[in-house]
Amino acid sequence: MAPPDMDALDETRRRLRADGTPHAIATVVRTRDATSAKAGAKAIVSAEGEILEGWVGGGCARGAIGRAARKAIERNEPVLVALRPDERLAAEGVEPCEVRDGMVYERNGCASKGSLDIYVEPFVPSPDLVVMGDGPVARALSGLARGFDFRVAGDLPEGDGGRALYVVVATQGRGDALALGRALASSAGFVAFVGSPKKAATLKAKLAAEGAEAGALDRLVAPAGLNIGAATPEEIALSILAQIVARRRMGQEP
Repeated sequence: MAPPDMDALDETRRRLRADGTPHAIATVVRTRDATSAKAGAKAIVSAEGEILEGWVGGGCARGAIGRAARKAIERNEPVLVALRPDERLAAEGVEPCEVRDGMVYERNGCASKGSLDIYVEPFVPSPDLVVMGDGPVARALSGLARGFDFRVAGDLPEGDGGRALYVVVATQGRGDALALGRALASSAGFVAFVGSPKKAATLKAKLAAEGAEAGALDRLVAPAGLNIGAATPEEIALSILAQIVARRRMGQEP
């Protein structure tokens, strides 16, 4: 096979990163016996396991790489795939799909009976956090979240349909209803409000009277943050970020 078109690979990778699209880079690091792809071959794989650009082997390799890429992106961890024919698997004493010493063994059913080791490295974009407001809590939360690799913005992005967003409304008396209405009308799966339960209830009633959808109002998290007895803006920001991290790590992505 021809060497990988690095310009095409780089262009596709730049586009996916700019769009915040999860994907994985698969690189052949070692081959043995007859294989269509050689060491150094690369491919970009989608979160669905489809080859978007490049080449790491024929149909025998694509299924295994697709499965590995899906798992790597899901877990946000790289994986090393050992593609082996039946004879080689038996010689090494492993079964298909077995994980040993950090390698995932997969069966190569191609007639060539070659072996490949392929490194699959995921790219999972940092989560988006929109902090609406410019008060002490908003500033503290924005600064703290950046230290945890969140992409922080002060307003909802244009054309946010389909994007995973965490939104915290921390306007604290300055346009609360307007900001909260916009947040709940967006595609954000997590919307939290910094304020007392009484104030949140009043705002929800106001928005309901103005025609806000009941489902959107029901998903509002108020007051924002875990109950850690927070008093200062920095402590409140910490409680909110802890709540978001807990949801994210427990599989409750927005």
